Amino acid sequence: MNPVNTIPATLIPGDGIGPEIVDATLAALDALGAPFAWDTQVAGLGGVKAAGDPLPAATLESIRRTRLALKGPLETPSGGGYRSSNVRLREEFQLYANVRPARTLIPGGRFDDIDLLVVRENLEGLYIGHEHYVPIGNDPHAVGMATGINTREGCRRILKYAFDTAVATGRKKVTLVHKANIMKVLTGLFLETGQQLYAEHYQGKFELDAVIVDACAMKLVLNPWQFDMLVTTNLFGDILSDLVAGLVGGLGMAPGANIGTDAAIFEAVHGSAPDIAGKGIANPIAIMLAAALMLEHVKRPELAQRLRTAIDQTLNIDKVRTGDLGGSANTAAFTNALVARIRNGG
Repeated sequence: MNPVNTIPATLIPGDGIGPEIVDATLAALDALGAPFAWDTQVAGLGGVKAAGDPLPAATLESIRRTRLALKGPLETPSGGGYRSSNVRLREEFQLYANVRPARTLIPGGRFDDIDLLVVRENLEGLYIGHEHYVPIGNDPHAVGMATGINTREGCRRILKYAFDTAVATGRKKVTLVHKANIMKVLTGLFLETGQQLYAEHYQGKFELDAVIVDACAMKLVLNPWQFDMLVTTNLFGDILSDLVAGLVGGLGMAPGANIGTDAAIFEAVHGSAPDIAGKGIANPIAIMLAAALMLEHVKRPELAQRLRTAIDQTLNIDKVRTGDLGGSANTAAFTNALVARIRNGG
C-alpha cells in the first residue's frame, strides 16, 4: 500500500484472548487491503506489567497522535487502586458517544432480523464517580451516597450525534430512553433537551418517541422490532446495550465505538476471558465488527461492507462457527475461512 494513503492508528491487543482475536482481525483487514498503519501499544494488565500503569504514557500519546484506535479487551488489575482503563480512556479523550449496534448474524435464534442501534452518553450521569460514605457511630460505611450529573450541553451533544447518525444512516425512528417520571431533574433534562432539539432541527426527518427505561427493557424482550435506535443516558445505556446484545447472541457478537470530537476508539465490548486465553478457541467476531465500524469512521464504507458480508457468508454459507456459536472451528479455522471469503469477493 502506498504510505501516502495510509491512516495512522493505535492498536492495543489487550489482555487474555485479546491478542488472539486482534491477530485474527488484522488478518481480515490485511485481506481487505485496509489502509491502517498500526502503532502497537499496551494497556490494562499488560500496561501494568510493562510500565506500572494500566494506561502507560506512551499509549496515551499514541492515541493523541493518531486520534484513532482499535482495542482488544482489557483486564483491570485487582487491588492497587486501579480504575477501569476503559473509563479513563473515555475521560482522557472525551469520548462522549458510545455506539453499540446489534444485528442478527445467524438466523433461527430466539429473535430474528434484529437491527438495532444503541447510542449511550458516555461521560455524565451516575458514572462520574462522585461517591462517598457517611459514617454513623462505629460504622464507617453506614450510608453510601452517589451524585449523578447531567448537563444541558452534554445532553445536547449526545442527542445531536444520535440524531445526525439517524439521518445519515436512514434510521426511521429514534427512541429517547429515560426515567423522568422519578428522576425528574437528572433524566428529565435529557428528555426535555431531546424533545426541544428534535422540534427545532429534526422534525420530519425521523419519528421521535420516548419510553421509560424499565418499560423499554420489557418491550425489548417482548417485541424488539418496535425499536430502531435507542439513545439514552450513561447508566441506562450501559444496561440496555448489553440487553440488546443478548438479542443477537451475546457480547461475542457486539462491537462498540467510543466517539469524541478529537478521537475515536473501537473495541470488542466483551471481557478478556482469561480462562480460555491461549487455547485458540475465542470468537473474534465482535472485534472484527468493531473494525468494520472503524472503517466506516475513516470513510471506507465499502471495505466495512465487504468485511460484514464475508462474516455473514462464513457463518451461514460455509457454516464455519466457533464453539460458542454451536460450531467446532477454532479461531484460526474461522479466520482462514473468513479471509478466503474476502479474497474471493466476499
